[in-house]
Amino acid sequence: MKLLVCIIDNFYRDEVERQLKQKEYRMTELASSGGFWRKGNTTFLFGVEEQDVPALKDAMKEACLQLEKKKQRKNTQAHRFTSFLVDVKDSAPFLAMSQQ
Repeated sequence: MKLLVCIIDNFYRDEVERQLKQKEYRMTELASSGGFWRKGNTTFLFGVEEQDVPALKDAMKEACLQLEKKKQRKNTQAHRFTSFLVDVKDSAPFLAMSQQ
């Protein structure tokens, strides 16, 4: 299992979320701003099997490209989103069940 952390410009947020939910990806969305891209952005967290990571990244890219085409906006940034892939095989639950 992997944790894919994707930081995406807010321009793309709604379209990426809509399309990925249609493709039945489950995600957690965190509003974020500040030092990383120095403007409003959203962070998506995905729990995904390693073999599904390329398809997920392709789906995100396609959602961004479709929105740019629909809104007739040229991408002025070097990238549309930044992602980090974290191995979670050694993860532990934050709140463990208490023993009685």
